[in-house]
Amino acid sequence: MSGHSKWANIKHKKEKSDAQRGKIFTKLGREIAVVVKQGGPDPEANSKLKDVIAKAKAANMPNDNIMRSIKKAAGDVDSTSYEEITYEGYGPGGVAVIVETMTDNRNRTAGDIRHYFDKFGGNLGTTGCVSFMFSKKGVILIEKTDKQNEDDLMMEALDAGAEDFNVEDEYFEILTDPDEFSKVREALEKKGYEFIEAEISMIPATMTKLTDPKQIELMDKLVEHLEDMDDVQNVYHNWDQDE
Repeated sequence: MSGHSKWANIKHKKEKSDAQRGKIFTKLGREIAVVVKQGGPDPEANSKLKDVIAKAKAANMPNDNIMRSIKKAAGDVDSTSYEEITYEGYGPGGVAVIVETMTDNRNRTAGDIRHYFDKFGGNLGTTGCVSFMFSKKGVILIEKTDKQNEDDLMMEALDAGAEDFNVEDEYFEILTDPDEFSKVREALEKKGYEFIEAEISMIPATMTKLTDPKQIELMDKLVEHLEDMDDVQNVYHNWDQDE
């Protein structure tokens, strides 16, 4: 994935988050609730919770909201139980799409996702139909500023266990093995670095370029509608959006 398209996606997410901040915080709150129920409310004893807190901070979720979500999940033993389900399929022009969900009603979620794939020129596939084209990686993005020394940051990231360090026009990209993500993120956090993104992500091995304006419009709508679903946590694809 080239830096330009990745950064464009991030900027799109940031602009969207300003308009739909409440929805994004609700999804993060749901993610916090699930990991609290799995491993408890103490971030020091629950590394998954620590990772989700870092993700929430990168999305500019206020600390008060984060703590409220943790306390609510810890004290609410009878609350809704969510299951994590991943859907895979193809968008217009053969673009590979992975949709990660947290749902309390798998029939509703599957029906809604299938509807959007059908409506916008794609088709929902079976488990494994596109995931082989992606690698699960920890992704940490740090915006370039005058304060950072590129060589120092690279050495600190690699020493902490990062697999790769990429320099793009507007940010540094650090990739880790999923199992090393927490360790690398914490090491950089302790050094005072702030993240514009810090999460486990699915990175495509190859990209698919769309040239048909109709397919581009449909793919854009498919991603937008999937991301707007309450049950959807993440949408990954290999659509090359470079100009």
